[in-house]
Amino acid sequence: MTQPLDPALLLKAYAAGIFPMADGRDAPDVYWVEPRKRGILPLDGFRLSRSLAKTLRSGRYETTADLAFADVVRLCAEQAADRPSTWINHQIEASVALLHAGGHAHSIETWERGRLVGGLYGVKLGRAFFGESMFSRATDASKVALAHLVARLRAGGFTLLDCQFITPHLASLGAIEIDRSAYLAALVSAVAGVGAGADVSAVAGAAPSGDFSALDRLFEAEGSPRKTIVSGPTSGCFIAQALVQTS
Repeated sequence: MTQPLDPALLLKAYAAGIFPMADGRDAPDVYWVEPRKRGILPLDGFRLSRSLAKTLRSGRYETTADLAFADVVRLCAEQAADRPSTWINHQIEASVALLHAGGHAHSIETWERGRLVGGLYGVKLGRAFFGESMFSRATDASKVALAHLVARLRAGGFTLLDCQFITPHLASLGAIEIDRSAYLAALVSAVAGVGAGADVSAVAGAAPSGDFSALDRLFEAEGSPRKTIVSGPTSGCFIAQALVQTS
């Protein structure tokens, strides 16, 4: 049976700018990574292209938050035509499941006619969100999920969206690469007060925390006919609207 990483250890690692990876899906162990150059997506720098805005408003996709976390992680770990290998082994999968159960990891799901076609997941700590992985099984499905995440983080007072490494896909959406010292400065501000010896509850509560559910209340307060809620879908029109309202 796969032994998950200790949740407290994981949160301390993220607070220090370190994250785990594996050499493959069936690799028995993980290694710890601290890139010299770090990919981040400035929350005020998300590029909502004309074509993506059109996709969001078309009604083709709906999105949810935390409705299918385990499915998102599993699909992120699957081999695909553009990703023949994965760094998400079974130990990492079991570990983030524990973080999710404790309220420290979240997913965004993209649905097309009831089928899960895209999504992403990551770890929340203070006002930082560490994006771990995303997948897409339909055109722009992962972009729609990322747009939803950015809208949610903006509404919730987050200050850092960590992408780990830059890819052309992320760069097209506004992600940039910064050096380690600049990243650590942003990280310290986002998770200020997290101590190296803290337990899970102390680590999670040390910094002023971003509100992952703020977007839900934003639209509920406006009496919107379709609400962004954890247990149900929202149309892409709401995500496009939120990106404008919270910019």
